[in-house]
Amino acid sequence: MSPRPLVIGVLVGCLAGCASDPTRGYSFAETMPQDVKTVSIPVFENYTYDLGLEALVTEAVIKELQRSTPLKVVSRGAADSELKGIITKSELRRLSVQQKTGFVQELGVIITVDFEWKDVRSGEMIISRREFAAADTFVPSNPSGERLDTGRVGAANRLARDLVWELRSNW
Repeated sequence: MSPRPLVIGVLVGCLAGCASDPTRGYSFAETMPQDVKTVSIPVFENYTYDLGLEALVTEAVIKELQRSTPLKVVSRGAADSELKGIITKSELRRLSVQQKTGFVQELGVIITVDFEWKDVRSGEMIISRREFAAADTFVPSNPSGERLDTGRVGAANRLARDLVWELRSNW
């Protein structure tokens, strides 16, 4: 017996189990709002003392939206929607210490933001979150000797991935 009928049967069964609406079950359909095609993203406000973090986070969010969604990032006046963010916290956490020296071996960088995504045509809020955080680690001790920027970039990229996932999961 050929495995072809079995494979076709499994595929048909899987596809039959998928929903046409992503809010009603598993679906291959896009999870972003269908009527929103463009978004503007002003530079995130930065309420921390971590200078330059606003540009790093904004750039990471723009790249992630372009990479993983059908939305086009455009200038403010040409957009269907606007994604605004405020960086409220940037902190370092000691994760491990070398026993012999007492020096920090591994640090965590945590970035916390408030953001809102609004349909500028109707004024309707699409999604809004407070205290949304992401973290990444780096190893400043020898022999790695990673710089703080390694952790900052990692945390900004993780925040961008999680934030875009949050935009998608709302639908």
